[in-house]
Amino acid sequence: MSIDRLVFAIAGVFILLSLALSQLHSVNWLWFTAFVGANLFQAAFTGFCPLAIILKAVGIKPGCAFN
Repeated sequence: MSIDRLVFAIAGVFILLSLALSQLHSVNWLWFTAFVGANLFQAAFTGFCPLAIILKAVGIKPGCAFN
């Protein structure tokens, strides 16, 4: 699996998890959802993604989005 697919998969899990936690625990978990969404939005324009940097350092092969 490439960095690109892992970033999308992990972001999706974080969003679904925070949505579930907002329903079960506290509505303030929606701030985490907003943070993940904002980070994905800025990564689309700048190409800078902290998770992609971490995954690259671990040795995951890059895809075409986060070279």
